[in-house]
Amino acid sequence: MDEAFFKRLLDSMADGVYFVDAQRRITFWNKAAERISGYTAQEVLGKSCADNLLRHVDESGRELCVEGCPVAAVIRDGRMREAQVYMHHKLGHRVPVVVRATALRNDAGRILGAVEIFHAAFEKVDILQEIQKLRKEVLTDPLTGVGNRRYAEIRLQECQKDERAYGVSYGVLLVDIDHFKAVNDTWGHGVGDKVLRMVAGVLDSTVRSLDMACRWGGEEFVVLCRNTTADGLRALAERLRMLIEKSWLDHLGNRIAVTVSIGGAVSRPGETAEAVVERADKQLYRSKTEGRNRVSLET
Repeated sequence: MDEAFFKRLLDSMADGVYFVDAQRRITFWNKAAERISGYTAQEVLGKSCADNLLRHVDESGRELCVEGCPVAAVIRDGRMREAQVYMHHKLGHRVPVVVRATALRNDAGRILGAVEIFHAAFEKVDILQEIQKLRKEVLTDPLTGVGNRRYAEIRLQECQKDERAYGVSYGVLLVDIDHFKAVNDTWGHGVGDKVLRMVAGVLDSTVRSLDMACRWGGEEFVVLCRNTTADGLRALAERLRMLIEKSWLDHLGNRIAVTVSIGGAVSRPGETAEAVVERADKQLYRSKTEGRNRVSLET
């Protein structure tokens, strides 16, 4: 393999890499070194790393190019060095980096120089991404991956505000797994957890993009449907009920299937979200008492 290949390989690295000869003159400077330090290869090649370029200092402010230079120590005794230092950036500020210096030897073992590899000690974090990640962790049910009850309550309040501000009605479906205790008692809680994930998967993949499914608690889920009618809500509920009934798990050669009971209600002008949920809950109770595996909505 030729020299150009190895240069391309080193330039593709995320870490900064540079080579120095025995007099500590820089003979190679990769693309990541340019990005981290601000200095281009053209600006540093042939110069000493101590020529007012990087001028590493430690946390006490000691200039390592004057005393304690890792590269100089490696060239002197051949032992690898690693340290956290503050590199001088071309724009003037200091960049905290972790450096690792290793000796470069010829075939006879004679030290010809050194290679230093460095990377930023503290990667910057996109604060907005971090907030979104934390928000997701707080508002997601860890078992099923859908929103948790807190998230459902937040979205319910948003639905209520939209209804009052713009007159846009919304629907609430409460979905309860029938005889779920029997699943746990017969197959164990591990299988019960898989059933919960299965049902959540059906709900989450079936609702429209502007709707959402959340775990309400235990084996009960809530589906919030924006801008819907009673007929639209019933059609969705029947589709969800059917798809869950047609789903199953394979467990040790056994086919495990469940059904759900669903109760629903569409918001009325000026009604609170709590009142809509309460009416949906009454319809869920009706589905349970009338035989389960059914949908009940107010007429």
